[in-house]
Amino acid sequence: MVAFGKKLKERQIREWQGYYINYKLMKKKVKHYGQQIQDGTLDRRHVLKDFSRMLDNQIETIVLFLLEQQGLLASRIAKLGERHDALQEQPDISQISELREAYRQVARDLLKLLIFVDVNATGLRKILKKFDKRFGYRFTNYYVKTRANHPYSQLQQVFKHVGIGAVVGAISRNLHELQDRQGSYLSIYDQAALPLQDPVIDSVRAAVDRLTHSTNFLSFLGQHALIVQEDELPTPVEERVDDQRYHFMSLLLNLVNTFLYMVNTYIIVPTADDYSLSLGAAATVCGVVIGAMAVAQVFSSVYFSAWSNKSYFKPLVFSSVVLFAGNTLYAMAYDLNSIWVLLIGRLFCGFGSARAVNRRYISDCVPLRIRMQASAAFVSASALGMACGPALAGLLQTNFKIFKLTFNQDTLPGWVMAIAWLLYLIWLCISFKEPSREDEVIQQESSRGTTENDALEKGLKQPLLISSDDKKEDEDGDQDIDESEEAPEETRRPATSIQSAYRLLTPSVKVQLLIYFMLKYAMEILLSESSVITTYYFSWNTSKVAIFLFCLGLTVLPVNILVGSYISNMFEDRQILLASEIVVCIGIVMSFHMFNPYSVVQYVSSGLIMFVSAEVLEGVNLSLLSRVMSSRLSRGTYNGGLLSTEAGTLARVVADATITLAGYLGESKLLNVTLFPSLFICVISIIATCFTYNTLY
Repeated sequence: MVAFGKKLKERQIREWQGYYINYKLMKKKVKHYGQQIQDGTLDRRHVLKDFSRMLDNQIETIVLFLLEQQGLLASRIAKLGERHDALQEQPDISQISELREAYRQVARDLLKLLIFVDVNATGLRKILKKFDKRFGYRFTNYYVKTRANHPYSQLQQVFKHVGIGAVVGAISRNLHELQDRQGSYLSIYDQAALPLQDPVIDSVRAAVDRLTHSTNFLSFLGQHALIVQEDELPTPVEERVDDQRYHFMSLLLNLVNTFLYMVNTYIIVPTADDYSLSLGAAATVCGVVIGAMAVAQVFSSVYFSAWSNKSYFKPLVFSSVVLFAGNTLYAMAYDLNSIWVLLIGRLFCGFGSARAVNRRYISDCVPLRIRMQASAAFVSASALGMACGPALAGLLQTNFKIFKLTFNQDTLPGWVMAIAWLLYLIWLCISFKEPSREDEVIQQESSRGTTENDALEKGLKQPLLISSDDKKEDEDGDQDIDESEEAPEETRRPATSIQSAYRLLTPSVKVQLLIYFMLKYAMEILLSESSVITTYYFSWNTSKVAIFLFCLGLTVLPVNILVGSYISNMFEDRQILLASEIVVCIGIVMSFHMFNPYSVVQYVSSGLIMFVSAEVLEGVNLSLLSRVMSSRLSRGTYNGGLLSTEAGTLARVVADATITLAGYLGESKLLNVTLFPSLFICVISIIATCFTYNTLY
């Protein structure tokens, strides 16, 4: 077992030793505080005050040295700039090469400074976690929130990297100009799409990316996917293994699978009621037709998650075959005049849901440096599929026969998706590359002694936030072992069943899963009954329903951009969470049919408010969930992604069943009857959030 104090000492630059965090002293201080509190010679308030002052002094030392070094680098760049200007007048090839190497040396020294920041940030995070574990107090949250949000924040100086970004920009620009002396008047700022190809600049940018914790659109989307990122930087061996396992075409095939499945889910929504009527069933049976896919997905998520432990290719092939068969049955049900064939076809489609495999592939086989981009692409593919499904249904307004097969607005979604999955299967067999399991073993061995997915530590406001899932009280203050090694082996194993996974959930996590259930239930009610409601009240045809659903789907990415880039930088996640729940509740209340006539404006505006606020709520909720979920739920078959998927899928099943059951009371009562459970669950989730508000970080 490797003590962090030893690792810290090994990574220190000798001439900078006096400016690193004094981790050994602070560790001893934490132990001393514990003894004094036990003896009754010191109260907690004094401990918090004294430890805060000590941390402030340590951070101030780090920051002042950081600023001093940035100033020295800036001074060197300024002097090199004077030489660069002189060379513009009288170019000299040998001097240009010498100047270019001088800029590269500045970049190497900047890389040292970035490592300095990384080492101190890691030490600071670990000592904060040790303090919280020793005293059972959420000091980390208090300290980070009060320091990071202050106008004179020392923490912001470190984690915003404003000065470092300027130095990187200056080096990049000058190296670019020295590299390309072909008479071009464009700089790197004019050619942002063409980055400088220089190994040292690539290394610097990679280091900056690792240290950047600002909440932006990309990280927000990545958290939305609930694909947990490692909180430690990868070792060179891990990076090499990651690169060997990564295959772009295989990643693309997983993203296409995600997109097609979401299209498959929503392409039937505008015509499901029509199809049910044509087969002799009530229009509200559309709830069962749509929900059959979700029912099967409850089970398929588990076996696909387990299957992905052994292979990624075989589950995707199986998924494609089952979806091809399911869509074919769905389309043929019309000519067979059988509602049961229709339902069996949709069940087959649900059994082909490979979203667990798609998530797992990104988590396991995509290198850490681009995993957030891949996670964001996963969410974007889902959102695009959700919008394209209804839009495609709106375009399939035709009616003809080939031999004895009918092709109309009801059957064409099935035929189109069957062909799409067949083409996908052919592409999959040609292009997919199964990652080597030997590489995975190597990666597991090389990562032994490092933390395994404790939490997502993203967020400008909370750059040092840690997981609330602490495995073992730190009883030995003299030996500081990495967190992944503090607990015995059995307490670090992944959950082996749904029951064991459920037992790992804290009250706040359970509340967040309840919120996820609520928002998925409300969204499913809105989407699944839209064709029945709009036909009954407004006499909309399939095209108008498709346009309405398409417009709702198009709001997903813009809303995520707004929240991820702006709102999440202005407010805490828990504030956005509670506000979004309240707005969802308002949207539900506005949707009730209380006055005659029930207008299009009321339905569309209330639906838009409900859907958009639910999308905001989903992103923020999963972002919070990814931080506080137990590290044991970040891997294995029964992982956090599976739990959230099961909660959402179960919500869709219950919502679709509610629509079908409410249909027996008549279409005139369908809207209000289905909205009452949504309102009840929403109010319960708001109350639960208020009770656990102080535990949400």
